[in-house]
Amino acid sequence: MLGLFSLLLGVLLLMSNATENSARFSRLYSWLLVLSAVGLFLLLVLISHHLYRLFSQHRAQVPGSRLTLRLVSMFVVIAIAPVTVVYYFSLQFLQQGIDSWFDVRVEDALEDALELSQSSLDLRMREVLKQGERMAAELAGLDPNRMTLQIGYLLSGSEASEITVFSASGHIIATANTDPSVIVPDRPPEVVLMRVQQGHPYVSLEPVHGSGFHIRTMVRIPVRDSSRGEPMLQALFPVASRIGQLAESVQAAFNGYKELVFLRPFLKISFILTLSLALLLGVLAALWTAVYLARQLAEPVRDLARGTQAVAGGHYDRQLPRTSNDELGFLVDSFNQMTQKLAQARDAAQRSQQLVEDQRAYLEAVLARLSSGVMTLDHDDRLRACNTAASQILGVDLQAFMGASMLAETSHETLNQFFDLIGPHLSEQAGDWRQEIVLFGGAGRQVLMCRGSTLPNPMGLDGGYVIVFDDVTNLVQAERDAAWGEVARRLAHEIKNPLTPIQLAAERIRHKYLKVMAKDEAGVLDRSTHTIIQQVQAMKEMVNAFNEYARAPKLNLVSVRLNDFIAEVLYLYQDYPAGVEIKLALDAGQPILQADKGRLRQLLHNLVQNAIEAIRDGQGSHLLISTRCDRHGDAPHVELSFQDDGPGFPEGSLGNIFEPYVTTKPKGTGLGLAIVKKIVEEHGGVIRAEAPEDGGARIVIRFPIGQAVARAAVAPPNLFRSQEAG
Repeated sequence: MLGLFSLLLGVLLLMSNATENSARFSRLYSWLLVLSAVGLFLLLVLISHHLYRLFSQHRAQVPGSRLTLRLVSMFVVIAIAPVTVVYYFSLQFLQQGIDSWFDVRVEDALEDALELSQSSLDLRMREVLKQGERMAAELAGLDPNRMTLQIGYLLSGSEASEITVFSASGHIIATANTDPSVIVPDRPPEVVLMRVQQGHPYVSLEPVHGSGFHIRTMVRIPVRDSSRGEPMLQALFPVASRIGQLAESVQAAFNGYKELVFLRPFLKISFILTLSLALLLGVLAALWTAVYLARQLAEPVRDLARGTQAVAGGHYDRQLPRTSNDELGFLVDSFNQMTQKLAQARDAAQRSQQLVEDQRAYLEAVLARLSSGVMTLDHDDRLRACNTAASQILGVDLQAFMGASMLAETSHETLNQFFDLIGPHLSEQAGDWRQEIVLFGGAGRQVLMCRGSTLPNPMGLDGGYVIVFDDVTNLVQAERDAAWGEVARRLAHEIKNPLTPIQLAAERIRHKYLKVMAKDEAGVLDRSTHTIIQQVQAMKEMVNAFNEYARAPKLNLVSVRLNDFIAEVLYLYQDYPAGVEIKLALDAGQPILQADKGRLRQLLHNLVQNAIEAIRDGQGSHLLISTRCDRHGDAPHVELSFQDDGPGFPEGSLGNIFEPYVTTKPKGTGLGLAIVKKIVEEHGGVIRAEAPEDGGARIVIRFPIGQAVARAAVAPPNLFRSQEAG
């Protein structure tokens, strides 16, 4: 490439020298021209080959090809643009230079015309300067207001198109213009202002924007007090038509001079051809240089592109060779440092991840072996982690609910009960809390001891909650049985044993002295001993009832058709004199319960008698006993409800209505509902008291039912009505 370029450059030098000698020109010029054309063609073929390779790489999206193509395009534009301008002006200068060789008279005529124009212009400028000085003399000593009026008169009496007065600091004081549409006067350059301020008058031919050439003159206005500076007067005079005529004359002479150019056309063509070949050689050389430099510049970028692709593929230890000491070399060094740090960060991240995985495995192993259930929720109440014991205690596979909001309704009833009960602690973000809750699930009644706390967050935000719970159903039942058994033994020892001697002594006194005493004294004795015997009997019944509540009888579980059993028990109340109408609303799908008939019968009797005693004073009162089967969800159950329209429970008593010795009746023992609650819990059920909005009271019991459920339709039960005797 360098040899071809040197050969072409030598050929062009020979062609340039040949044009100066006509003999050599006729002998060598044709051969030199052919040799130059062949060399330029070979150079063009080489450049085209490299450009074709470049475009092929660009279509194949080879890394660095886009940058190379962009650099080539930029270099070509940078090279061709100035060469084109130089070529254009070179042609102009070449033509003018050759023409100047053949006619000296035209050159003299042009010089005379130019001198004539310059002399005319100098004369005109001296006249304009004198007019400006006269105007400045007329404005001397005037204040700004009078000066504005005076320059108007001066403008109308002169050939000027614009007169403007400037202060010593260059601010406009007054102006006047023959064109009313011109508002802002033409301001002279700062150099002119400084020249006039120094006391030198100024006059020159200058172009005025939108008005052609004008003669600008600027002089100082003399004032009496020059301590604050002297104002300056500027006047603009349009160029006279005579000067335009002289310019046209010069142009006509120049056109005549161009006609003489055709006297030597062959020499001009040879110079132009030589110039064209030289410029073409320069353009092709610049194009080749652009391709070469672009490839050299894009090679490190191509290496960087391959390196980044390797890093994107996970090869963080990729290192690039440094090929230069410039900015690209610095970029390569930065890339190598980056990959080293990435490799170190990857290794550190892998070590940290392995440590986290080990700690997580350790924590999961510890949680899996805990007997307590553990769950963690995030700040949006979504389940994040749990152990095996939590799923076993709740009877639900918690892994299926990972990421789900626990305070929202789920498809598992036990889970809904659990979070309904502890939900207030989570929504209030109460910090550490502790609560005992009772659930009703597939295994019946379940007592859980729950503890919870908010989790800290490293950023100081809400990190969620941790909930720990234990199944204390058996523990609570055992503690209750042990406590009430101890109470029963103490009552039997402290109360029951003295009752029989007291009753026997009262009966002996009554039998021995009642018949031998006077009537009045006998009446007192009769009432006293009868009261003692009656109260002793009441205390025995109370102790027996409490002893029955405290003991843990062995249940004899048999299959019971609940609807038929309720109808059988309520048959005894058909003629019960209470003035209460008993209604039944039993579910058509009759469940089969595994229950102790004796204990279940005692439960029904206690609830019916409590309801009748609560509403017997009213006329037309009702007691509604209903059952409802629910076979949906994970805990199929039957709901038994007792609802009356009596006075209801006293306000504030719903929380402890099932505790021993809590009663709303004047003569009640307070053990009826406590025994009912104990029977329900023995059968794995739950019981609750409600106060309906329309008045009265409602007791709702939920018993779990087994898998075998009799779905035989039963006829609607009869309604039982008890009437007052007589």
